Amino acid sequence: MTAAPSDPLVGRLLDGRYQIRARIARGGMATVYLATDLRLERRVAVKVMHAHLADDAAFRDRFIQEALSAARLSDSHVVSVLDQGQDLGTAYLVMEYLQGITLRDLLGEYGRLTPEQAFDILEAVLLGLSAAHKAGIIHRDLKPENVLLADDGRIKLGDFGLARAATSSTASGQALLGTIAYLSPELVTRGIADTRSDVYAVGIMMYEMLTGEQPFKGEQPVQIAYQHANDSVPAPSLTTPSVPAPLDDLTLWATSRDPEQRPRDARVMLDHLFEAQDLMREAGEAATGPVPRPTLPTAATAVQPQAVAPRRRGAATDTIERLRAVSSRAHRRGVWIFGAVLVAGAVAAGTGWWYGPGPGRVVTVGSLAGMSVVQASAALEQQGLEVASTRGSAWDDRHRAGTVSATRPSAGASVSAGSVVVLVESKGAEPATIPSVKGMTRAEATSTVDDARLRLGAALERASKRPAGTVLRLADAEGATLPAGRTVPARTTVRLVLARAETPLDGAVAGVTGAANGVAGAASGLADAAGAAGDALGAAESAAGTLLGR
Repeated sequence: MTAAPSDPLVGRLLDGRYQIRARIARGGMATVYLATDLRLERRVAVKVMHAHLADDAAFRDRFIQEALSAARLSDSHVVSVLDQGQDLGTAYLVMEYLQGITLRDLLGEYGRLTPEQAFDILEAVLLGLSAAHKAGIIHRDLKPENVLLADDGRIKLGDFGLARAATSSTASGQALLGTIAYLSPELVTRGIADTRSDVYAVGIMMYEMLTGEQPFKGEQPVQIAYQHANDSVPAPSLTTPSVPAPLDDLTLWATSRDPEQRPRDARVMLDHLFEAQDLMREAGEAATGPVPRPTLPTAATAVQPQAVAPRRRGAATDTIERLRAVSSRAHRRGVWIFGAVLVAGAVAAGTGWWYGPGPGRVVTVGSLAGMSVVQASAALEQQGLEVASTRGSAWDDRHRAGTVSATRPSAGASVSAGSVVVLVESKGAEPATIPSVKGMTRAEATSTVDDARLRLGAALERASKRPAGTVLRLADAEGATLPAGRTVPARTTVRLVLARAETPLDGAVAGVTGAANGVAGAASGLADAAGAAGDALGAAESAAGTLLGR
């Protein structure tokens, strides 16, 4: 598990206590990091609210509500919240750290699970949920992403970010913040949730574990919500015939559209999960005859396990008949049609907010090359994006040192609001050193120039006593000598100066040049002699003048 090196929080000390080590996961409201509690010397998970949501009082209150809700629970199947605070301009939670994967990861790897695997996971989920329901808390956002499977075998329920007191009857759009695929009909139509809404979500997860897919699918959230409100969840055995009959019935009972026809809370569903397990074990030991089905209680039935009524596998169960009756009554009254209209409006509004001003909106990364890092950072932050930079990380002969050379993702890419964009800072043009090529062959010098990251222009020739074609030196584009060891920008054009055999004309030119040099030397000697004679004559005249004067 490693964090993206570009995350600006990695390596920071939060609130003077929590050293952020790595990023674990990123969600719609917050990012979860692996950290070290320096005071108690232990590893913890720190959940930090996204910076662009910190100014939203509703989000901040909901975030803090998670800490308050989870802190009230003390159960081995619930992730413990250890601390809560605010630093770096945003709120954070500190939770126990579990090394492992989520149920979503497990389903992604194996597709569907065996009944035995599903039993183990459902038992742990319902035990943790039972503790929450007993404490008067409903989860409201149960899904495979919130079921944690530790490497040491522990299974825990986490993320009480939408949790509320079980006695509250809250309505409106806040209910839609849960994942649509697991929301109960009453939540999407009326915005009201109680312990039976959590049971419905567990039933949907149960269906997904047994079949490897969700019961309702759609390209838009409103399509899935409409199916939750109007359609009954099918029996898992219709998709996967190997699903045992008791699990079929338990799934159908938990996902009844009418809350009154579901288990009252997680404890009731857990009792019947154990009953279904016993029935399957007995059927396995008998190895003959039909698998008996438990009689699932209605809302008016006591919590205690009911008498078992053996049923033939292909026969219609009490659960299916009850769901059909509820569906018929709902359609006759027209309530679900009206509810579907409300769902469409509410989900459309929620979807519009999410992909508009909300955290789900899509942002196009602009072209920032050539800007200063400060200017580019300000431009990205105005778009609601997080910024990280790789200081002096790229050579670029098009942009001067200290400016932005490129971005990751690149300009024009579409990303979600709150995504991290890395600014690649230019180090300027890459330097190169003029190599020594004297005495090399042309091929050797060409290879040496290429290795030095220089461009080779047209060669020059100079008369030389060296063998023809031997490299004498390097010259610039104008032919001036470039001494070995000089630093120039990479990809500078240089020219090879090659030896050319001397010709008679070269000798004549050299002779004329030598004669000219000799004449010049003689002339210089005569001039020196004439000067000396003039000096002597001047001295004689001076002496004569002196004698006559006496």
